[in-house]
Amino acid sequence: MSSVRSHYASLLAAPALLVPFVTVHAEPTGLLTVTVEASRTSQLGLADSANQGSITGRELELRTVYRPAEILEATPGLIVGQHSGEGKASQYYLRGFNLDHGTDLATYVDDMPVNQRSHAHGQGWTDLNFLIPEVVGRMDYSKGPYSARLGDFASAGSVTVNYANRLSDSVFTISGGQNAYGRAALAASSEIGSGSLLYALESVHNNGPYTRGDNYRKANGVLRYSVGPASNGWSVTAMAYRGQWNSTDQIPLRAVQDGSIGRFDAIDNTDGGRSARSSLSATWRSTTAEAAAKLNAYVIRNRLDLFSDFTYYMDDPVNGDQFGQPDRRVTSGFGASHTWRDVPVLGLAGDWTLGLTGQNDNVFNGLNHTRAQQVLSATRQDHIVESSAALYVENATRWTDKLRSVAGVRTDRYRFDVKSNLADNSGTASAQLVSPSLSLILSPFAQTELYLNLGKGFHSNDGRGTVAKVDAKTGEAVTPVPGLVQSRGQEVGLRTELIPRMQTSLSLYRLDFDSELTYIGDSGTTEAGRPSRRYGVEISNYYKVLPWLSFDVDAAYAHARSRDHDALAGDYIEDAVEGVGQLALTVDKYGPWSGALRLRYFGPRPLTADNRVRSRSSFTLNGHVAYQLTPKLRLSLEAFNIANRKVSAIDYFYSSQLRGEAAPVDDVHFHPSESRSLRATLIANW
Repeated sequence: MSSVRSHYASLLAAPALLVPFVTVHAEPTGLLTVTVEASRTSQLGLADSANQGSITGRELELRTVYRPAEILEATPGLIVGQHSGEGKASQYYLRGFNLDHGTDLATYVDDMPVNQRSHAHGQGWTDLNFLIPEVVGRMDYSKGPYSARLGDFASAGSVTVNYANRLSDSVFTISGGQNAYGRAALAASSEIGSGSLLYALESVHNNGPYTRGDNYRKANGVLRYSVGPASNGWSVTAMAYRGQWNSTDQIPLRAVQDGSIGRFDAIDNTDGGRSARSSLSATWRSTTAEAAAKLNAYVIRNRLDLFSDFTYYMDDPVNGDQFGQPDRRVTSGFGASHTWRDVPVLGLAGDWTLGLTGQNDNVFNGLNHTRAQQVLSATRQDHIVESSAALYVENATRWTDKLRSVAGVRTDRYRFDVKSNLADNSGTASAQLVSPSLSLILSPFAQTELYLNLGKGFHSNDGRGTVAKVDAKTGEAVTPVPGLVQSRGQEVGLRTELIPRMQTSLSLYRLDFDSELTYIGDSGTTEAGRPSRRYGVEISNYYKVLPWLSFDVDAAYAHARSRDHDALAGDYIEDAVEGVGQLALTVDKYGPWSGALRLRYFGPRPLTADNRVRSRSSFTLNGHVAYQLTPKLRLSLEAFNIANRKVSAIDYFYSSQLRGEAAPVDDVHFHPSESRSLRATLIANW
């Protein structure tokens, strides 16, 4: 009997108190499907570490999110913020990392990578503004480089968002709120021929609390045709998104303290951006009791024009320091995997998976000096063709009733071809890495698992840095950087459900990077970071108090330092988050009522390598309440930053120069969290 089926057989044999709302169905293939009513799905027997999980669409629906990317905060220990206009990619924090706009957090939507390589503004750029919550069926997450199936950007964590093939009910949503917020969305599916057609449309406007409103305008759509169930069928999906916004970027603390500007003012009122994304993808799956196969392919077109100003009048006292970052790209790729189940090896039956992936990015981007979004001069213009391929093999074996293992190895090869307007920064480079991984899972007693995870991972660097010989802005000589940077992870963990209706996981981890090399899109240069080490502890606890009431608490602490000790510069890693946490109370289907309250803690960060300047910690409280007016009509009220706390979404420490200042000033620059706001939503089903 396979490990999954063994797990659910043990659930059926358990006392009723331990599995109060579990229904198990036998499929024609011999596999078992499990429905866990009014409870979070158990991961015992499924997960290979204490930090893997799956969140259902219903659980995500009960969360209060200000912007689409915040659904990722369902991943314990992950913080999502914003330091600019609403249409810009969010800022992510996890496991002692300021992940910038996505570096070291691999993100996928329907088997398509969201991270954008060699991006104009930041490596691994992860813009999730195209997500439509009404069609999200499930979100899976993991942390650490412990799976051969995961490659680039997955060292800190990985998140996969899956859209549904069919909807049980059509839904129309209309929302309105403070700060000129408005949203309308329609999602439905219907049976056509032998398959199902799913479609969704969304339109959004939001100003935010800023003196010069964001004036964020978004139009979004999804169209999918699928045949058969998700495990034995195929689908073709088209998506399209377009957004435009004004930006209120981070501001210097000194200007707020002396009264020159308010918390929600800007220094440069012409910052902003425009973005567009369209994609076409296809997926095919076949699943039997003996094997499972999957094929997927995609083509994605992304466009971005981003205008920012972080130093004001430091470089150009006349025109200001605004810079523009255009990025045009077409990303194409595929994935193929085949799993052979119960293959006898050394007298034991194991599952073997062989996988192959490929990706190509054809990118045109650059860096311009601009004024009021008008180009004054070009700092650099580049055409990058970045190609990669990966082959992996993974084995999952149950050695005894209490011990199983998952072992794998992955090899990745990258090729970078750069044509720059600066001849010295043109050329080709290649890189290759082998990444082994091993997970041991021990079940010492009922309803409990212990984990030992070891593995190597990596992130790619911006392709321009692999061939660069001169700094595009200063003309000074620079040394090319490696295309791939390896990480090494170690982790021990525990997951238990011994207490009825309670799920608890605990883990201790360490993650080393050879170097934190990053492309600094704001200046068009690549900076070589020092080797680093992070270790930390994470705990996640979920308790289903009653069929309609649940309580969960997540907490994490990380210790991040550079490994090459430098007493003069300091060993702290700038902006590395230390402690984070969430505390939530959720009510679901208490008669006509449902709702949630969620308290989020965002801990302090060192803003300088010597820890001389630190950010403050913050607490924010969000929540919503919903009432079922009729069986098909629901009214919801959402509240953000209920206590109206004046806290920062992000803090940096660097030099800038305001108009009238004689010289640059080192200062904290921050972006305020949004003030208290309310939104009302009417949801109609049919």
